[in-house]
Amino acid sequence: MTSKGNAGNPPTSTPTPVKSQPLWHNLVSGGIAGVSEILVMYPLDVVKTRQQLQVGKGQSMMSSLVTMVRHDGLKMYRGIVPPILVEAPKRAIKFASNKFYEKQILSFCGNTKPTQMQAIGSGVLAGITEAFIVVPFELVKIRLQAKENAGKYTSTMDCVNKTFRAEGLSGFFKGLESTIWRHACWNGGYFGLIHTIKAALPKPTTEQGVLVNNFIAGGLAGTFGTMLNTPADVVKSRIQNQVGAGKYNWCIPSILTVAREEGFSALYKGFLPKVLRLGPGGGILLVVNEFVMKLLAGKN
Repeated sequence: MTSKGNAGNPPTSTPTPVKSQPLWHNLVSGGIAGVSEILVMYPLDVVKTRQQLQVGKGQSMMSSLVTMVRHDGLKMYRGIVPPILVEAPKRAIKFASNKFYEKQILSFCGNTKPTQMQAIGSGVLAGITEAFIVVPFELVKIRLQAKENAGKYTSTMDCVNKTFRAEGLSGFFKGLESTIWRHACWNGGYFGLIHTIKAALPKPTTEQGVLVNNFIAGGLAGTFGTMLNTPADVVKSRIQNQVGAGKYNWCIPSILTVAREEGFSALYKGFLPKVLRLGPGGGILLVVNEFVMKLLAGKN
């Protein structure tokens, strides 16, 4: 016999409030996600840098990749040490600072979920924060990856020593302003679009479906961020490869110089390897980051 008031109805339970995970969870998961992405995608990053440094017409992505594999072999991984060293803190800062700024913006505005403009704002602020951390590592990486520098530096430390002797400590921060533009544009596009894409996808009913949705959303958002930031990335590479004063200095004037001298399409040199890396790479980042966050939260 069923009791009155609950007859024919399933028992109800009070939903458990979702606890916010500590900041160090974001740092650890972001770091592991970043290292995973770079190990898979690094050869495309080398091709991207070499194409961006070419003035005038250069090789296609496939020709560059084949030439690099044939001539360099495992030496194509020259310059991987700086990004490996900075990748964990860089990606950790990307996700942790975005979460931090998002919370501050939500607290200030008084809403519980970010609007698209608020997501863009937190992404841009996270990108600016990230740029200050990565710029010295980016400079050393660019100089080691550049084809014309193949015999100039024997190792990462040799590049660091020669840069310091020639340009001093401030030399490692060459291209900081263009790096800020690059990271602000990518993070703003990525985090600004990710929520919209996730909301538009069919609601997943399984853990596998969640992973698929995260990969698709991360890949599309990463591709969009790449479309926004490639011009800043092209001039950043050229600025950082210069030893001493050169024709490229600030981001916007350098973009105008490249467009005037080489045409608008030159601002998207290296776009294909970049988008092939950062599009799927954005998916890898999101999938690994969320997977590790669940592990840390004890949700296997």
